Amino acid sequence: MSAAIRAALLTFEPRAKVMAARKVAREWRLGRLAFDFDVAMPHEPARPLAPELLPPNCMPKRGKAGSERGRVALWHAVAHIEFVAIDLALDMAGRFGAEMGAEFVSDFLAVAAEEAMHFALIDRHLASMGSFYGALPAHAGLWEAADETRHDVAARLAVVPMVLEARGLDVTPAMLDRVKASGDKIGARLLNRILDDEIRHVRTGVKHFVTCAENSGHAPDSLWKSLVQRHFHGQIKKPFNDSARRSAGLPLEWVSGLVPLRTSVITQPREAAGGIRPSPT
Repeated sequence: MSAAIRAALLTFEPRAKVMAARKVAREWRLGRLAFDFDVAMPHEPARPLAPELLPPNCMPKRGKAGSERGRVALWHAVAHIEFVAIDLALDMAGRFGAEMGAEFVSDFLAVAAEEAMHFALIDRHLASMGSFYGALPAHAGLWEAADETRHDVAARLAVVPMVLEARGLDVTPAMLDRVKASGDKIGARLLNRILDDEIRHVRTGVKHFVTCAENSGHAPDSLWKSLVQRHFHGQIKKPFNDSARRSAGLPLEWVSGLVPLRTSVITQPREAAGGIRPSPT
């Protein structure tokens, strides 16, 4: 099955990647793929010719909140996050499935299929605004956390679902308020659906991380803190979406004392799931 996952990761055209991710998940669910991991995952996934990927400090300003330009830019940023999230979930299953087992593979292929669905829905929403994914530049740093943790499943789980995707739980309510204020009812329904799914995705990461900790004889909270300190070079920011984090099984106590916490106004979609760029070391 690793060959099928690799092929999906190396599919560069966005809509084709959506279809490839959903196909792999479906074929595995139906028992049509063997539990074999004889093909290595690529160092990084294929990327489409557009959007142009830029460093965070080179990203153009989005435009006034509520303006048509601002709305398109916001949804384009969310689409990019979801597109990269497809690859993050596929890579998780393909890179670490052999050591973690069939349930792990099932869980993360299901996540990949849901991220693909999110992207497809957002891409359709962009089309309704006269735009498309690739029309604007996008954040270049979303793969860095995956690259840094490619040799350690516990570190990957600690940083990607439990920091980056958990950040998505925190920022979505503020984004939802903005979308509602603009009168975008379809967009509000999309964000609510995505939030519900992302809670489950973070819960999946927490479940398998706890298993890793227990198997290695470490307390989950102390192991998580040590791995985040080693591999995540950004800041854990308040405010938190306490109810969503609790639903995801991510105790707020784990964050306490990890790093100095800085309150921020969280309205940037690039801070959402998979969207924080670790700062340079």
